[in-house]
Amino acid sequence: MSKNKISELSQEFFLSAGETNAEQEMSLPLLTSKIIDTATTHANNLGIGNPWMVEKNTGWVLSRLTIEMEDYPKLDENYILSTWIEGWNRHFSERSFSIKGMSGEVKGYARSIWMVLNTLTHSNAGLKGLNFSEDFISGNLCPIARQDKHFPIITEEESKTNTGKFLIADKISEHIFKYSDLDAYRHVNTVRYVQLLMNQFSLEQHDSYFIRRMELSFLNEGKYGENLEILRHSFDINSENKSNLNDKDSGNENKSRSYAFLLRTHSDHTPILFSRIYLEKRTHQFIPN
Repeated sequence: MSKNKISELSQEFFLSAGETNAEQEMSLPLLTSKIIDTATTHANNLGIGNPWMVEKNTGWVLSRLTIEMEDYPKLDENYILSTWIEGWNRHFSERSFSIKGMSGEVKGYARSIWMVLNTLTHSNAGLKGLNFSEDFISGNLCPIARQDKHFPIITEEESKTNTGKFLIADKISEHIFKYSDLDAYRHVNTVRYVQLLMNQFSLEQHDSYFIRRMELSFLNEGKYGENLEILRHSFDINSENKSNLNDKDSGNENKSRSYAFLLRTHSDHTPILFSRIYLEKRTHQFIPN
């Protein structure tokens, strides 16, 4: 998979009952958390991680995350999460992941874009201060597609006075960021965003469909006390040209459902997060014991 030992990190995990979702499989918030933890461990091992960066008032933060799954680890199963760096430039680092079962079967992949945050100014500090080496770059390429560009999402009422290209959506819920939403940088934790998105679907939807692909694009920092609006737009998966999903049933309402979300502030509609989520029909609807 990699050119040398240091360009990849693999870790084995066990999925306990306290970590599963209601369908007794690995939840996306947990997978997101494990992805962040594994990336952090690898960066620390390479000498470009948090112990050194804290002294420089900097730290790694996610700019984009894409997860695409064929299947999820199940309750009481072991799984292997691997990560490697595909490339980097002076502004961002591109890191990929694979999720496999213990027999080596691929359950899914993830792509991520990371930036270095100046923790004092909360601006992009760039990678120039890091001791990056070409030896860190793996020769392995992640097989899933990168994210498409995001579009503005507005309500139908707002569309009456707007011109240009945008998606029309319904405002489906609101949320006020509180203490437990924050991370060490005092902005909203990535995992919390994923939890909010998962809560926009009903239990019945989760039982009937699984998340095939989730894209997150962070636009601005979410902060303590902000009142958040969540807008949702439904679209035909074919209209987004998602051939990378290899989904025979793309566009079939009974087999796949696709949504775009915009999380924005209530006060001035500052965009915080854009997300696409692709649901695929489960082979068998989950029926609890």
